[in-house]
Amino acid sequence: MTARHPDLPEEQAFIDHAYECLESSRQAAWRLRDLNEADLGGTFQARFERNAFDEALVKRLTDLDLGDSALVFGRIDRVDESGDDDGTGVESFRIGRLAVADDQSEPVVIDWRAPVAEPFYRATGREPMGLLRRRHFAVEGRTLLGLEDELFGEGHLGLGDDEGLSSSGPSLRGYSTLIASLERGRTGALGDIVATIQAEQDEIIRSPQAGVLVVQGGPGTGKTVVALHRAAYLLYTHRFPLEDQGVLVIGPNRVFLRYIERVLPSLGEAGVEQVVLADLVPGVAVSHRENPEVAAVKGDVRMTRMIDRAVDDRERPLREDLVVPFRSGYLRLTVEDSRRIVRQARRRNRRHNASRRIVENEMWETMAAGWRAGDAEPSEVREAVRRLPEVREALERMWPVLTPAQLVHDLLGSKALLRSALTTAVTDTEVDTLVGLLHRSRSASPDDIPWTEADIPLLDDAREVLGPVPHRGEIDPADEIRTYGHIVVDEVQDLTPMALRMVTRRSLNGSMTVVGDLAQATGALAPAVWDDVVAHLPDRRPPRVIGLSVGYRIPSEIMAVADVVMEAAAPGLRRPESVRSGGEQPRLVPVEDGRAASVAGEVAASLAALPDGSVAVIAPDSMVDEMSEALTSAGIDHGRAGVSGLERQVTVVPVSVAKGLELDSVVVVEPASIVDEGHLGLRSLYVALTRSTRRLAVVHSAPLPEPLAVGFSALSAQVG
Repeated sequence: MTARHPDLPEEQAFIDHAYECLESSRQAAWRLRDLNEADLGGTFQARFERNAFDEALVKRLTDLDLGDSALVFGRIDRVDESGDDDGTGVESFRIGRLAVADDQSEPVVIDWRAPVAEPFYRATGREPMGLLRRRHFAVEGRTLLGLEDELFGEGHLGLGDDEGLSSSGPSLRGYSTLIASLERGRTGALGDIVATIQAEQDEIIRSPQAGVLVVQGGPGTGKTVVALHRAAYLLYTHRFPLEDQGVLVIGPNRVFLRYIERVLPSLGEAGVEQVVLADLVPGVAVSHRENPEVAAVKGDVRMTRMIDRAVDDRERPLREDLVVPFRSGYLRLTVEDSRRIVRQARRRNRRHNASRRIVENEMWETMAAGWRAGDAEPSEVREAVRRLPEVREALERMWPVLTPAQLVHDLLGSKALLRSALTTAVTDTEVDTLVGLLHRSRSASPDDIPWTEADIPLLDDAREVLGPVPHRGEIDPADEIRTYGHIVVDEVQDLTPMALRMVTRRSLNGSMTVVGDLAQATGALAPAVWDDVVAHLPDRRPPRVIGLSVGYRIPSEIMAVADVVMEAAAPGLRRPESVRSGGEQPRLVPVEDGRAASVAGEVAASLAALPDGSVAVIAPDSMVDEMSEALTSAGIDHGRAGVSGLERQVTVVPVSVAKGLELDSVVVVEPASIVDEGHLGLRSLYVALTRSTRRLAVVHSAPLPEPLAVGFSALSAQVG
């Protein structure tokens, strides 16, 4: 990148002008809001319209607040085919984070998502898309630090097609700008890549909305930020109806959500809902971890039949006739009457809780019809007997109103109920084994149950079958499962079939972007191929699977070691091609004792080498407390990922929540324990090894897992 490009003053002046226009737009929005707030009277319709207008203005003001993010990051020059130019035959567009116009409503900055901006990301020397030049800005805040030009046309193939890469390597646009961006220190929060999106990433971002799009990407390929940029692009392109339908982002854990939370707001989209799966089931808190074997059973798609049968088992005829006093005699509901009522309610094809009203009405009508040749109205019978304990008990026997927590709590707490529910879901030979795995002691109430992540899809399936609990006979629409116009799922390879069905249940039209890496699959039912995943997702349109082949984040030296582990963990999967060198070899630190001191020493060395960089100690979950105590003893201020996210410069990260994170320096502790403790432990080790963007150290006292030892040996031989 040229330090003093001759056009630097001109482009800096343009950036200053763009910020002035942005500030004018912000001030105009504030004035409109002040005028709107001044008028508080009028009809209900007028107040409603003012509130809607005010909400739109607040959103506009939010969009215009960029914080420290750069407004403008590039420019394209193309042939002007309109014939209305100033005679040069060239028209220029500055590309930025959001659209900005001057006081004459003339465009100053083009939103990166606009169609005219597409060549900025997609043009190549062979397919210039009408460009003559593409210019990349290196910007810090409002200050332009440098420019990088790529020229197109006869005699030019575009500097970014070859610069810094071998002839067989991938084509990258703005290579110098990209590398400079990648080598900046990590802040503990994922940043957007809007200024450095590469062609294969842009193809995914701008892919049509319809159907399920699966993105396979290895570590460092940018699949997470690509999925988030795609959400922002779809909201821009399909503002109506997507803004009303909603966009949902599902992450693997809360550490990850905190890590990505700034990306969409930095792109001008602050209204996207970002959750973990447990957030989608109200009133349930996950407090325990599940045994992997039990988690695999609960994630099996056959559990949906178990839930269906469990609900059926709660729709039962009476054991004996119900006889209650009425007027000068008695009302009767026979066992056969109750059997008929239950059978008829099931035929109505409504969800369980909504059918309770049908059962009650049939009960009053049947009892009234049997009273002295029908000399009583059902409403009279209802008012006379509905509060009697024996009547309420009969209704609870025949058709209880249930919450998902009550149903699943009762089911898992009773071997008899489990055995009955499983008979239609699994083979006879499996029933006893599965009852033994699924059964757990009953808690005093559903509020005290130690729910696990594996329980969440069961609860959600029950919620779908049961339906909302009526309040005073009415269903509150807010209690229904909400659907969304587009859903983004990260680390989708770790979702079980039951969890995938839970996601599908929230899709309004089948539009999804799901991203992951089969080589990093560590879930209870890890898929072998993507067909195992898409089989449980919406099928209105054929799914599309797109791969990201280029690793931008991880230096080639680290990937050389990690690739050997990946080959052992997931043979046959394509390795991402790393495009940058970190210049520093991964360090292997064997210790006989004093492991804690060695880890603290490696952290201190990382802080000295990277004073502004982020550092993580990735350890087996069982060693997190030990590592935290070691850093405290060494006087190193640090956080813990489960408590503070990545807000501190140094963080102790359990390997179970490391997936998706990126840091400048990583110290991996006891690889053998990571492998031994984890389900598909070699894949967990692969995850741990591929979190660093600059430095990697591996501290161990136990012998290394064989693939890791082979990887380090090969690296040493190569260096030697």
